[in-house]
Amino acid sequence: MAKIEPRGRKVKILATIGPSCSDADTLRQLFISGADAFRFNMSHGEHHQHAENFRTVRALEKEFNRPIAVLCDLQGPKLRVGTFADDKAVIPHGAEFTLDRDETPGDATRVCLPHPELFGLLEKGQRLLINDGKIRLRVKEADENHILCKAEVGGVISNRKGVNVPDAEIPIPALTAKDKKDLAFAVEQGADWIALSFVQRPEDLREARELMGNRGALCAKIEKPQAVARIDEIIAEADGIMVARGDLGVELAPEEVPPLQKKIVNATRTVGKPVIVATQMLESMIESPAPTRAEVSDVANAVYDGADAVMLSAETAAGQWPEESVIMMDSIARQVERDEAYRMRVRLLEVKADETVADALSHACMTIADTLHLEAIAVFTWSGSTARRVTRERPSVPVLVLTPSVAAARRISLLWGAHPVATRDITSFEEMVGKAKRMALRHGFGQAGAQVVVVAGVPFGVSGATNLLHVVKLDGDELKNHKS
Repeated sequence: MAKIEPRGRKVKILATIGPSCSDADTLRQLFISGADAFRFNMSHGEHHQHAENFRTVRALEKEFNRPIAVLCDLQGPKLRVGTFADDKAVIPHGAEFTLDRDETPGDATRVCLPHPELFGLLEKGQRLLINDGKIRLRVKEADENHILCKAEVGGVISNRKGVNVPDAEIPIPALTAKDKKDLAFAVEQGADWIALSFVQRPEDLREARELMGNRGALCAKIEKPQAVARIDEIIAEADGIMVARGDLGVELAPEEVPPLQKKIVNATRTVGKPVIVATQMLESMIESPAPTRAEVSDVANAVYDGADAVMLSAETAAGQWPEESVIMMDSIARQVERDEAYRMRVRLLEVKADETVADALSHACMTIADTLHLEAIAVFTWSGSTARRVTRERPSVPVLVLTPSVAAARRISLLWGAHPVATRDITSFEEMVGKAKRMALRHGFGQAGAQVVVVAGVPFGVSGATNLLHVVKLDGDELKNHKS
């Protein structure tokens, strides 16, 4: 069995699989270079290709004996214009342009909008953004069959370009027919996380959760102003949050996105759920072996803010430098976390512990780690809830998460600071102490003589019963016992 050392950083790296890294050797190299989890973009690729990548990731898990999270990102209800007689047209600045229900190919004055739910919904003064906001239309009048607009920003428009409607909540379900097929496939393959695109309201998450049937965790992608307006409700409904800055940056003014990113990260961290910062983090590395200084600062700021994970999208999926992108992101994260100010910055957010024994012990872990200069915190958990509580406090040491649930171990691998290990359950206090020591030594968290704090629940094997905290000193002889 191959061995890979602990990452030496707490923030996780989520890498997207695509044509540039879909072969087994490249995926293996991305994992070795620092990718902790992999994103499958269901907008692209066929199911048989995704299935092969699933097999590759699970083989890596087995080879390196380390749980790896798979996140399947559903396409969602993407709005698009129809087609053009010449495949494209030019809309002059200031010109009138009509979106209608006529399927006849369009021209410079009109095009079909094959989404009947938009007609009769839009009102005068609202905006329509086409092709990631490159074309900006303002509604002059609208009825059941036509939407007459003025082109505030014109330009080239071509077949099936995407449409964003930032000023209205669209009465369409978050799951399309394609999404439902992709979701069923992902669940069958054993996806650990499902990411739901274009969430507008907490109700959008409930249909997906019902279809998932308690298999996998649900991540809400925040990319619409309507979701931002109800962010606390959506966080409460989801298992995790992704700040999807691509579409969010189209529908909002660019200067609005950075403070919103911080707001969403903080709100999600406060409740102890993982939050991922995504899209265009090292965008220039799609074509260049080195990022811009602005991109480096962008990644660094997400790390300073205490995000659980940072994501690479086209950089690894379709770029020319997938491995270098992972190495660069890993290097930035390590450098930030070595900064003396990092611990203070990442704890600027006040996380108020709930009045429960589990929350009190989780908070105590942080202060004990600071006071005694521990090597790690060892957490015994079944569902992962204790691990979320402990990592929410952003302790100064890694969190070794020991669980008998492989599924929980995989989901936990996206948590800040967590190093999950799937292992047999414990049945006694003595077994807990011995296993905590053994696993800490085996997985590289301290040497003989170092101290580790252990968190568990009595009676053992009962979910939600965290009530025990114990500080132990590692003994080199423990490693000789190879029972898992």
